[in-house]
Amino acid sequence: MLNLFRKRRDPQVLVIGLDCAGPQLVFDQWRDELPNLRHLMDHGVYGELTSCTPAITVPAWSSMLTSKDPGTLGIYGFRNRADYTYDKLSIATGAAVREPRVWDILGAAGKRVIVQGVPQTYPVRPVNGCLVSCFLTPSVSNQYTYPAELRYEIDQALNGEPYEFDVKDFRTENKDWLLTQIYATSDKQFTVMRYLLDNKPWDFAMLVDIGVDRIHHGMWKFHDPTHPKHEPGNRYQNAIRDYYQHIDRQIGTLLERVPDDTLVVTVSDHGVKAMQGGLCVNEWLRREGLLVLAEEPSGEGLLPFSKAQVDWSRTRVWGEGGYYARIFMNVRGREPQGLIPADEYEATRDDLAARIEAIPGPNGAPLGTRVFKPEAIYHQVNGIAPDLIVYWGDLAWRSVGSLGHGTIYTFENDTGPDDANHAQNGLFILSGGQIKHKGQRVATRQLMDIAPTILAAYGIPAPADYQGTAIDG
Repeated sequence: MLNLFRKRRDPQVLVIGLDCAGPQLVFDQWRDELPNLRHLMDHGVYGELTSCTPAITVPAWSSMLTSKDPGTLGIYGFRNRADYTYDKLSIATGAAVREPRVWDILGAAGKRVIVQGVPQTYPVRPVNGCLVSCFLTPSVSNQYTYPAELRYEIDQALNGEPYEFDVKDFRTENKDWLLTQIYATSDKQFTVMRYLLDNKPWDFAMLVDIGVDRIHHGMWKFHDPTHPKHEPGNRYQNAIRDYYQHIDRQIGTLLERVPDDTLVVTVSDHGVKAMQGGLCVNEWLRREGLLVLAEEPSGEGLLPFSKAQVDWSRTRVWGEGGYYARIFMNVRGREPQGLIPADEYEATRDDLAARIEAIPGPNGAPLGTRVFKPEAIYHQVNGIAPDLIVYWGDLAWRSVGSLGHGTIYTFENDTGPDDANHAQNGLFILSGGQIKHKGQRVATRQLMDIAPTILAAYGIPAPADYQGTAIDG
């Protein structure tokens, strides 16, 4: 095994997070058009990074930074069942993350940290340094910094303009507006990070840009010739490439501020791929007689599942929408009106999984769906996990939970225009003076390997319960 890290008296680590960044774009398609990212690759090691399951922003960043899988964290998505009733969901804010993240371990070791925009950092918690919260923050009227007075420094750094946490309403047909908002949000966030690097003592600094994810979801069809709605020569053909080049320039402004022997970790939480369509999970369950409504939806338009009148006394299974599907079974003694006997649970679940995997695409060809049992993929299963996790078409299709489609297939997203789904593999680049091997593309690693890699740069042993291992070549 190769030791990538040369000893350094006062190590520094800068983590540049690019939510949803695709390795096919950075490593291959646009490598020569992204000089700063190319420099990091040429002076380090890089490769694909397998995300957690499910491969979504929440819980992927927390899984990366705690080196724990979603089951151990008890976080299976942005919304999770709060109990075994049918309608109580909780939002997975930072309060849901009960494991220490890498900056907590570094802070306890006396290292000064800067954390900005990392998902699931709202509500704010104290750190040994400073923190600016993430896209889950409702607005700047909420406390979004630690220490509290840091918000006034940010106001000054932005010349009185309000800080932006996210691109609101990125599922829109107004693409000119969307681009303006993405750039404005990103520029403010990088301005603040430059201010923090220049004015705060730090050993560890991390920024996550959410704009890459937002431009993928909002504009992927314009970029990707394989997308079913792509129109060659459209006016937004190069919008995503242009944004990657803009982010590359922003990254350059950070690299100018750090010593050459800083370990720079560039990472994405998952990748990106064209969304071919949506599979209406609850429409399929109704068709199969597994989900029964007490009354048919009235009026025109789609009905969110949360507003449907479900006859729970006759319903055996229901599902949730999103970039993947969460399937829940109505189990006797577990749910209030459970139907499936506990001793038939496993056989029923196996049958359900097989039926889901067998659903063909609209052309009758195999869809290539993957189905996961939580206990088979996680070290532990905490909280209330789905009974099954489903990747429709191996993430080429999203899960549509609403009713009223009249079919199990749709080519319109029920939560607004969205062109992209997540690919399982994101990317990592490790670069800096302490990396011995330069310009090497290495084997795919796992998301949970990032936290122990960061600790290794400081000579801090990884906790015994970490599920990943340090990337050492």
